[in-house]
Amino acid sequence: METQCQRVKLNDGHFIPVLGFGTYAPEEVPKREVLEVTKFAIEVGFRHIDCAHAYRNEEQVGQAIRSKIADGTVKREDIFYTSKLWSTSHQPELVQSALEKSLKSLQLDYVDLYLIHTPVPLKYLSI
Repeated sequence: METQCQRVKLNDGHFIPVLGFGTYAPEEVPKREVLEVTKFAIEVGFRHIDCAHAYRNEEQVGQAIRSKIADGTVKREDIFYTSKLWSTSHQPELVQSALEKSLKSLQLDYVDLYLIHTPVPLKYLSI
């Protein structure tokens, strides 16, 4: 499915779709619904998908993206995927492992944009 969406050029030369689909859902929303709604968003033309480790649904969002790649709706390079670093992982030595954790949950090879979720660091507590 070929879709046209308006994009803006970033300073590194990449393009980001101006309209993104946010995947945050309250805990009451079944994870299965996150999966289905994200697949539907891709089917109707969304190419910027926004998620975060803090949303606790990266597995379902990644599954939706991989499903739409597998069925030929999109290629990975058609999707601009944004994730976010949570506030307990701002220390430089924690950033890479936080990103790797997200990639493992998503079962994707890369994210297109990795942001600081909230620019206020919180103390990391290992439980």
